[in-house]
Amino acid sequence: MHPANQLASLSLARTGKRKRESSYDRTGGNKDYFSIRPGDLTEVCTIDGAGAITHIWMTMATDAPAEEIFLPRKIVLRMYWDGETEPSVEAPIGDFFGMGHGLTRNYTSAALMMSPEDGKAFNSFFRMPFSEGARITIESEAEQPIKFYFYIDYEQYESLPAEELRFHAQWHRESPTEGIPEDGVDNAFFEFGGKNTTGDGNYVILDAVGRGHYVGCNFNVHNLRDTREWNWYGEGDDMIFIDGEPWPPTLHGTGMEDYFNTAWCPQQEVCTPYHGIILGGGPNWSGKISTYRYHILDPIMFDKSIKVTIEHGHNNHRSDDVSSTAYWYQAEPHRPFPELPKAEKRLPLPDIKPFNQDSLDKIFGHPNP
Repeated sequence: MHPANQLASLSLARTGKRKRESSYDRTGGNKDYFSIRPGDLTEVCTIDGAGAITHIWMTMATDAPAEEIFLPRKIVLRMYWDGETEPSVEAPIGDFFGMGHGLTRNYTSAALMMSPEDGKAFNSFFRMPFSEGARITIESEAEQPIKFYFYIDYEQYESLPAEELRFHAQWHRESPTEGIPEDGVDNAFFEFGGKNTTGDGNYVILDAVGRGHYVGCNFNVHNLRDTREWNWYGEGDDMIFIDGEPWPPTLHGTGMEDYFNTAWCPQQEVCTPYHGIILGGGPNWSGKISTYRYHILDPIMFDKSIKVTIEHGHNNHRSDDVSSTAYWYQAEPHRPFPELPKAEKRLPLPDIKPFNQDSLDKIFGHPNP
C-alpha cells in the first residue's frame, strides 16, 4: 500500500487486538534482554491462535568488553507458522534485516531498516500472518555471550482470512560463483563478450514451488577480481522464470544495476523506500557492495513456481562472493530449505588482494561450497 493510502486509511475502524512479545525484565528490573550463550538455540516467542506480526525490532551486543566482529552473520533467525516443523524464515540476522557481509549501516527502506547507533537497531515492517500460531527462534554461533533485545508487535484476531499467504525469507550464498578462467582472455570479452541464451549458471536468488508472490531481495557482492582494468561487477542481467517457463523468461532485465533501479555502474550510496545501495564499493568497484530491491508496489505473482536469477557478470563470467536474502509470500507447504552452512562458512571474506583460489581453499576448504 502506498504511504498516502496508509495515512488515508488510519481513520477506518479495525478489528483485532494489539499485542506484543518483548525481552523486558519479568522481575521489574532493568535486565531487559535475553542472555544467550554460544551454541544456544533460544525461543524468542511463541504466539497462540490467529494473528499477524506487523513489526519486529531487535538489537544485540556481546556481553563482554570487546565487540565481536561479523556478529550479524553468526546469529541465525528462524520463524515458523502454524505449527510447522520446517522454518519459513531462515537467515543470518543481519542479512534478514537487509544487509550482508556481517556488517551494519544506517539505512531506511519501506520494509526493512537499520537504525542508529551505526545500524545496530534492526526493524522489519513486513506483515507476517498466521492462523494457528507463530514461533521465532535465535541460534547463536557467536564466540561470546550476547545480550539480545527484541519487540515482536502483532495483531491478534479471532480468525485469519483464508486468502492470506505466509511470509518467507531465505538466505543463499555462492563463494565464489563459477566464472570463466581469465588467463589469456581479453578484458572486453571478459566483461561484455559471449551470449547467454538459457539462464543456466545464473546466481539463484529464489527457487520456490507453490502459489504466491515474490516481494524482493537484498543482494551483496564482494568483488574478488584483482585487476587494474575495468572491473565492474554488475553487468549481469536479471532473469525471473515464472511457472516453469523457458528462456527467455517473461521478466528479463538489462543489467544488475538496472534491476536494482539504479544506473551507469553506480557507487553512490542511496536509500529509497523500494530500492537502494547501502554499500557502494571501493575504487574500480573493489571490495564489498550491498544493495536491495523490494517489490512492495509490484509483487511478482506465480501459480506453480518461481526462479529468480541473475547473471554473475555478463554471461556468468565473474567469480565473486555473492549472497542474498529473498522475501516472498506463498501458500503452504513450502519447499524445505537446504541446510544452512555453519558460521565459519557464512563469514565474509577478508579484504585482501590478490584473492586467489588458494586463499578461498584455506577459508572454505576444498571444494568450495
